[in-house]
Amino acid sequence: MTDPMTPPPFRLGVVLEMIKFQHTFFALPFAAMSAALAAAQRSEIPWGAYGWILVAMVSARSSAMAFNRLVDRDIDRLNPRTSRRALPLGLVTSRQVALFTLVCALVFMGSAYALNPLAFRLSPLALAIILGYSYTKRFTWLSHWVLGISLAIAPVGAWIAIAGTIGAPSIVLAVAVTLWTAGFDMIYACQDVDFDRQNQLHSVPKKFGVESALRLSSALHVLTVVCLATLIPLGALGFIYALGIAGTALLLIYEHRLVRPDDLSRVDAAFFTTNAAVSLGLMTFMIADLAFRRAPG
Repeated sequence: MTDPMTPPPFRLGVVLEMIKFQHTFFALPFAAMSAALAAAQRSEIPWGAYGWILVAMVSARSSAMAFNRLVDRDIDRLNPRTSRRALPLGLVTSRQVALFTLVCALVFMGSAYALNPLAFRLSPLALAIILGYSYTKRFTWLSHWVLGISLAIAPVGAWIAIAGTIGAPSIVLAVAVTLWTAGFDMIYACQDVDFDRQNQLHSVPKKFGVESALRLSSALHVLTVVCLATLIPLGALGFIYALGIAGTALLLIYEHRLVRPDDLSRVDAAFFTTNAAVSLGLMTFMIADLAFRRAPG
């Protein structure tokens, strides 16, 4: 008979499911876009940097998500929507998740060191932001924007990895990612508005109501499209990328049609499926545009 006091063995698959490893693709395409824009301005492309960018992105996001689950374990246990996560169920221990967080953070800093001195010097600041986000909903409804900034580190970091400096296109991409993320996170937070009110947690839906939160989310996504459009002259992009922006706008319109103040049943489709299509689709169009413009003849 198994001793109930014996901690469960560490199972990587359980941890990866807990942190929704597949959602790394939300921010990774924007890092790829920024890296491609930076490379387009160079005569020599540092191909080895792309591998380290991937390692940095995956490890940073994994560290942040594991830390979030660790910090929120007691909150998740109380929330019916999150009570079946691995930590509340005891499928992993807090010590195991803490160790996983630390290892991923060290891998991130190591990959930054392998890239260039500026990336390494800024890596502690990046970790402070992405880990610190987990505490923000305890004291401010601006937490959606902090999450946006956490994801916006990706395009800035990718530009630094390729160019060794911070470029204007990466800043514009970072602003777009911040607005886009804050917007869709508000949609996601609408389903927890009652729980947040009962447990002194903060969000835009709690402070201003679900209807106002959805309107603000729409406005943020309009601004997202405007930011993405400013990259056309800034990044010397053309009609293929412009088509990608048009597709992004249509996807965001569709996302907002999926949810209404009186019907939040399709939040998951709006949050996961649509936003994955936004990031992957836009990346595809931008890289195709850059490839077309660099093609000989």
